Amino acid sequence: MSYAGPNRPVAPIDNPYQMFQKLYGQVKDREHLSSVLDDVQEDLQRLSKIIGQDDRHLLEEHTEFVRSMEKQLQQDGASGLNHVVPELEPGIKEENDNIPQITKMQTDLLVNSFVNDFARVATFQITNSVGQPKMSWLGIDESHHTLSHEPDSNKEAHDQLTKINTWYCEQLAYLTKRLAETPEPGGDGSMLDNTLILWGNELGQGNSHTLDNIPFVMVGNGLDFDMGRSIKFDKVAHNRMLMSIAHGFGHHVETFGKHEFCEGGALSLS
Repeated sequence: MSYAGPNRPVAPIDNPYQMFQKLYGQVKDREHLSSVLDDVQEDLQRLSKIIGQDDRHLLEEHTEFVRSMEKQLQQDGASGLNHVVPELEPGIKEENDNIPQITKMQTDLLVNSFVNDFARVATFQITNSVGQPKMSWLGIDESHHTLSHEPDSNKEAHDQLTKINTWYCEQLAYLTKRLAETPEPGGDGSMLDNTLILWGNELGQGNSHTLDNIPFVMVGNGLDFDMGRSIKFDKVAHNRMLMSIAHGFGHHVETFGKHEFCEGGALSLS
């Protein structure tokens, strides 16, 4: 879902424990390094009393280097973490039935990464496109992908898909709630007031793989778009919507993706 360039997809981090290490590993390393530097300072002071003049000059250079590292650590620590480092529930395996727990863990880490300015943009895809997840926690034994290919006349499949999509919507609601109850660090309002969430789908209709009438939901007020409304665009490529988002971030691109889908320019969403 995220690309570094044409045909260069960015591999997602599926494991929340791996994501935790990526986000907070540097903090732990900094704490460990600070402890090591304390010991080094004591050793340098002890050595300075027993070595000659020439060696003492070299030792002073090492001491200055250690002091500069300590100063850098103090500067990094001054900004500090804006919240307690989260504790993840241990032993959650990457298995189908654990998708709800993993989703919540990843959502919490996403919000925490924003709070501490570890990241300012994030992409979150709960399952693979054709990963065949079975929403057993909803009492559904058939895979989501298989159900999505059932004809519109299959009422049972339709009801199950409604259940599944409702669950996905609840995950969006949880992310929204977390952002809404979190104050914007160093700013006004909540993080939701300063964030734009774009919830999308890759198809308009799953059983026919249509690429028109694809639904998108925007939540938040990060780009000062005119929110709280439903808009239907007739025969408009979503490339133009993505251009609008880029413009909202200050990147006034003239195309996004294939240029023939960008005719008419960015959509007016403000």
